[in-house]
Amino acid sequence: MLFTKNDFGNDFKWGVSTAAYQVEGGHDADGKGPSIWDTFCQKRNKIFNNDNGNIACDLYNRYAEDIALLYKLNIPNYRFSISWSRIIPQGTGAINYKGIDFYNHLIDFCLELGIEPWITIYHWDLPEALQRKGGWANREVLHWFSYFVDCCIKNYGDRVKHWMVLNEPMVFTGAGYFLGVHAPGKKGLSSFLAAAHHAAMSQAEGGRIIRSLRGDCKVGTTFSYSHIEPFRHFEEKDIKAASKVDALINRTFIEPLLGMGYPTSDLKILERIERFMHAHDEQKLAFDMDFIGLQNYTREFVSYAPWMPFEKAKIIKASIRNVEHTLMDWEVYPPSIYQSLKRLDEYKQVKEIIITENGAAFDDQFEADRIDDQKRIKFLQDHMAQVLLAKREGVNVKGYFIWTLLDNFEWAEGYYPKFGLVHVDLRTLKRTIKDSGKWYSSFLSEIPAVLPGVRDEEMNIQINSAL
Repeated sequence: MLFTKNDFGNDFKWGVSTAAYQVEGGHDADGKGPSIWDTFCQKRNKIFNNDNGNIACDLYNRYAEDIALLYKLNIPNYRFSISWSRIIPQGTGAINYKGIDFYNHLIDFCLELGIEPWITIYHWDLPEALQRKGGWANREVLHWFSYFVDCCIKNYGDRVKHWMVLNEPMVFTGAGYFLGVHAPGKKGLSSFLAAAHHAAMSQAEGGRIIRSLRGDCKVGTTFSYSHIEPFRHFEEKDIKAASKVDALINRTFIEPLLGMGYPTSDLKILERIERFMHAHDEQKLAFDMDFIGLQNYTREFVSYAPWMPFEKAKIIKASIRNVEHTLMDWEVYPPSIYQSLKRLDEYKQVKEIIITENGAAFDDQFEADRIDDQKRIKFLQDHMAQVLLAKREGVNVKGYFIWTLLDNFEWAEGYYPKFGLVHVDLRTLKRTIKDSGKWYSSFLSEIPAVLPGVRDEEMNIQINSAL
């Protein structure tokens, strides 16, 4: 399918996404407290190559350079997150005003350059002080999180008009509290169910707080979502296994938010979540979001596996299936984003969908001063085409954000997989725009080159010095 930016409409939002712990660095700078990821990375053999985010891309000190890069690349929207422990080091109580000021400077510079900031309130970096009290498995997190949301909106809501409450709650509760492969490294069904319920409660309560404080803001939240298929379409046990996995990873958080309750009919193990529910919780799980953020990277094939606990299901890796895959061993399958959009659109309560993450890690080719990443360009083009197809069929999808701007710290995988449009040399921190970044810039170049925020010679000097 051949298309241009204009085919998506003038009101379609184009951007890139990042997350605080993955790019900022400055792990103990200017009063910041430790997060669970600061602690988790100190443990041996939890992160590939024992990497950590202490410095990461050093965006904390180089934000002007990176925002100027967005301007240079014609990228009009920037999604980033707030580090909870940077602005509230203990998670509750005293505010760190140097941390508050950092995000003020970042937001203000975005706006000066005509770049719209989109903020994710929680992108996985819970303050370590709160984890010592049980973290997401402690119901008190509802109060702690409410305080954090209130702080963010009161400090930044006058300028930031698009907010996402949580990033991928299934991932941070499942990987962090059930499998133990992400921070805080907890394992077990009980800790997961408690964390999941409290996160589901928090996404709705966060939405209510934002709307009560700033009626002029658009409120959303984001979900990881993959198209799920049975490994053997003719095998009834595989079909049932796929249904269970779909209920777990795609439906556990969105359906309570939409007032439908947890999908217990298709995943009986979720009935045990009732142990952590209080009176009226089911009603408090629901909130009418302005938009839903869809984060799609691949599709998954599921087979029946009687030896697996709880679900009796196993995801068959792309490499085992001998299909094209990324460095994350995720199948390259662009129709997954179309199928996921169509599926979300079936929920009548969903008003609007934004693709808040889509991207790929490949083995980029370095050629002198050029980084050739044609596979990434094709991946993005093919997925955009599928988004456009869904849009033309009536799905109310209103934006597409690439993951990610910079090669960064990719959680348990460390710095090995590189998703960025811009390469970051970990030794020198030099930024180099990849061919994919140049392609995206060209694709977006129909946006007027002169942006309204650039008003004076001083600003031009700041941009040039950053570049």
